[in-house]
Amino acid sequence: MRTARLLEAVPNFSEGRDPAVILAIVDAMKASGADILDWSADADHHRSVVTLVGSPRVVEEAAVAGARAAIERIDLTRHEGVHPRIGALDVLPFVPVAGATLADARDSARRVGQRLARELGIPVYFYGAASEPPGRPLSALRRGGFETLRTGWPAERPADVLPERWPHAGAHPTAGVTCVGARPVLLAWNLYLAGVEYDAARQIARSVRESGGGFLGVRALALRLPSRNRLQISMNIENLDVTQPMDVFRRIEELVHARGGTIEQTEIVGMLPDALLWGAAADRLRLSPDTAQRLLSQRLVEVLSEGERTPQDA
Repeated sequence: MRTARLLEAVPNFSEGRDPAVILAIVDAMKASGADILDWSADADHHRSVVTLVGSPRVVEEAAVAGARAAIERIDLTRHEGVHPRIGALDVLPFVPVAGATLADARDSARRVGQRLARELGIPVYFYGAASEPPGRPLSALRRGGFETLRTGWPAERPADVLPERWPHAGAHPTAGVTCVGARPVLLAWNLYLAGVEYDAARQIARSVRESGGGFLGVRALALRLPSRNRLQISMNIENLDVTQPMDVFRRIEELVHARGGTIEQTEIVGMLPDALLWGAAADRLRLSPDTAQRLLSQRLVEVLSEGERTPQDA
C-alpha cells in the first residue's frame, strides 16, 4: 500500500493592504503546484496569511516561490501595522497533515530555510520543532521587531535576547528576517471586544497567555485596530491536545463580562481546526466521549494518508 504524505504551510506575509501584491504572492505559490486552501488579509495588522497543502516537495517549492515574490514587492522600511513582525515573509511554519510526521515538517523547514538564505539572501531563524534544540518559541525571535534588526544591537547582549541573535549577521535591508518552523496544527483566532478599555483588554490578554500564568501554549496580545475603531485580543493556541479553545474562550468571556463588556465576534485566521468546533459542539450538546471517534474529517484524513492500493495489493 502506498502512503500519501501531505504537508501544510501557513506563510504570514507583511502585507495586508495591497491586493495586487498579495495576489502576486499567492499566484506564485499556486504556480509551483500547491493547492491554496485559504488566504486572508488584514489592513490594521498589515498582514496576510496563506494556507497551502501538497507533497513535501511541492510545498517546499511553493514556499520559496512565495518568499521570492514577497521580497520583490514588500519593503519593511515603509511598513507599519499593529502586528509584530521582523520579515516580509515573517513566519513560515510547516505542519504535518496526512501521512506526514513532525519530523517530515522539520526536514522541509530546514531545507527551505537553507534555500531562503542561499538563494534569496534572507537570514533565517528556526523555531518550534525546526530549531536546535527543538522548541524555541517564536515570540523570543521577534522581540524588538524589524527596527531593532535594522538599527543593530547595543554593546552588550540584553538578558532577554537569545544568544542566536547576538550578534546577527544582519537583516535583509528591506525584507528583514524570516522565522521558519515546524509545528502541529494550531488555532489562530481573534476576539473582538466591546465595552472595555484598551488597558483592560491588555490585562485580560496577559492573564490568559502562558507567559502570564494562564493557559499552556496560549499566546495573546490586545490590539487596537485604528481603521475600524475596535479592540481585539489576537491569540494562538499552540497545543490543541493540551488546551481546549472553549476553556480559553469562557475565561476571556468571564473577564470581559466582569468589566462590563462583551465579546462581539470571533474571527478565525486561516483554516478552522476541528478541535474548535468539536470542543464547542461537545460542550454545548453534551456529546458522549466516544463520538469523537466518528469525526468525519478525521476519518477522511486517515483514509487519505493510507493512499491507494497498488495492483499487487489488490
